[in-house]
Amino acid sequence: QVQLMESGGGLVQAGGSLRLSCAVSGIIFKLYSMAWYRQAPGKQREMVATITTIDTTVYGDSAKGRFTISRDNAKNSVYLQMNSLKPEDTAVYYCVGAGDWGQGTQVTVSS
Repeated sequence: QVQLMESGGGLVQAGGSLRLSCAVSGIIFKLYSMAWYRQAPGKQREMVATITTIDTTVYGDSAKGRFTISRDNAKNSVYLQMNSLKPEDTAVYYCVGAGDWGQGTQVTVSS
């Protein structure tokens, strides 16, 4: 059974940074692409960033130039470094992989 455990969310002021982590178990992590999605109140879930097994990355428009996705196969983990945060980045952030979703971690950006 796949388990994805996000951490690192919290409250930050606009312009600040956060680093989200996702620890993955139950799969051969290095064989799977991973992704971060987010959902803001009253809005649909949107893709933030994806990373393939060979470290190819794709970013959603809202993340380009500010966020960086990375992975550490030795630690079965995927990360999302978020810089220059804006109030509109406020959302629950989900780690996604192997067809499963984590529980999410709340990110709140104050103006």
